[in-house]
Amino acid sequence: MEMKMNNPMAAPLPQRFNFARYLLETNAGRAAKTAYVDDSGSMTYGELDQRIRRFAAALLQAGFQPEQRVLLMMHDTVDLPVAFLGALFAGVVPVPVNTLLPAADYAYMIEHSRARAVVVSQAMLPCLREALAQTAARPAVIVSGGPAPDGDGGISMASMLETEPLRPDAHADTHADDFAFWLYSSGSTGRPKGTVHSHGNLYWTAELYAKPVLGINENDTVFSAAKLFFAYGLGNALTFPLSVGATTILMAERPTPAAVFKRLTEHKPTIFYGVPTLYVAMLSSEALPARSDVALRICASAGEALPREVGERFTRHFGCEILDGLGSTEMLHIFISNRAGSVRYGTSGRPVEGYEVELRDESGRPVPVGEIGDLYIRGPSAALLYWSNREKTRSTFQGDWLKSGDKYVADADGYYAYAGRSDDMLKVSGQYVSPIEVENVLIEHPAVLESAVIGRPDSEGLTKTVAYVVVGKNASASPALIEDLKGFVKGKLAPHKYPREIHFVSELPKTATGKIQRFKLRALEG
Repeated sequence: MEMKMNNPMAAPLPQRFNFARYLLETNAGRAAKTAYVDDSGSMTYGELDQRIRRFAAALLQAGFQPEQRVLLMMHDTVDLPVAFLGALFAGVVPVPVNTLLPAADYAYMIEHSRARAVVVSQAMLPCLREALAQTAARPAVIVSGGPAPDGDGGISMASMLETEPLRPDAHADTHADDFAFWLYSSGSTGRPKGTVHSHGNLYWTAELYAKPVLGINENDTVFSAAKLFFAYGLGNALTFPLSVGATTILMAERPTPAAVFKRLTEHKPTIFYGVPTLYVAMLSSEALPARSDVALRICASAGEALPREVGERFTRHFGCEILDGLGSTEMLHIFISNRAGSVRYGTSGRPVEGYEVELRDESGRPVPVGEIGDLYIRGPSAALLYWSNREKTRSTFQGDWLKSGDKYVADADGYYAYAGRSDDMLKVSGQYVSPIEVENVLIEHPAVLESAVIGRPDSEGLTKTVAYVVVGKNASASPALIEDLKGFVKGKLAPHKYPREIHFVSELPKTATGKIQRFKLRALEG
């Protein structure tokens, strides 16, 4: 099945284009308006402009050349947008990385990216030292959020911004297709991949998704539980709000329900971006705020498919829709999404205008409506390549099309429903079974908080479905509940789809983005 969309509202992009410079020009008349609020204070658009220009000047003064990399090991504070956009402004390539990784991963990324500098939050300095001890690389160290410790040879970012003079030539005359920044994949099946994006890609995600789908505008206050080092969070809390002059709330700590509720009730954001596991945790919390305590007008979800029951419960409580959608690091942000007023919970929505979507079978032919297929996308925000990984680049970026690795099914109205990752699909009794379909039914049961389904070969080598279940706070794991859950699924799905085994666990293994790591559950079955 193929869907083609065009967005006549998006302005054409000039060839000579620097995204950071574009943002500064866009917000030139908002100097006194608050751009960011973090845990320590706030920053106006005028202050953001000056800090970006000074950081760019400092990089050039230090001898950075176009397209050299600087790694950003930074928590979500006002320094991160400054470092990211300051690097872009100077034509240097920022590489924001996950702040929850072991030191060995940072050592690999420093070597792989050949980073000339690392901007690091002060709290992460011990981890950076451990990483540097594992590599011969010796990048410069710039410390955010405090002074650089004596003897480390580092420099304080605050002192850089205070002492570096402004330079009229600090911005780079970049092309829209020039290398702008990298994002590393999660690396759940191997080494993280350095995904290379252009200046133009940031522009297109704002024009095609943020403005027409979210309806984001300068009167909004936004808060993203997903961090800036993720593709999803980068759009939510930097690209989108700065493209329209909105105000953004940043949070350095991990997004627990309590931490999220604090920001929702104190700062009153109008747009909130979460992930399914967080929405589940929020709804199960005894501290869930009342509808009158928040100011939400729209929410978004990505990372995993949002279960229908979770979306419906959230909307009943807050009177606010969650726009579940599908994006990826390779496409930078969401390219299939639900829309306000036409949400169908249990689906990822319809293709965003400006993107084309196809579902293909194993031979590359389009599949009919209602059948599961491999998802292919093309659109203007696609990454350019994986750095130093030609084989994976060729298998993912196929001409104009990007093969996502996801299985989807589309209905007659053009709504797309997630069927799982291609390597997670199960074949039971000769028929394909989507783990997501079974999980979504299990979570409808009042005793179930979360679930994950995998395949397990039996003694004869045939695949059977196995479910791992986290029960809710008022439920009790028992043999009787196992039989009840099996019967519940049988009553809603074809007989071959119900889980032959059900195991109760206290929590499911997940990535930092909240995606369930089914490969770890399969390893338990070995």
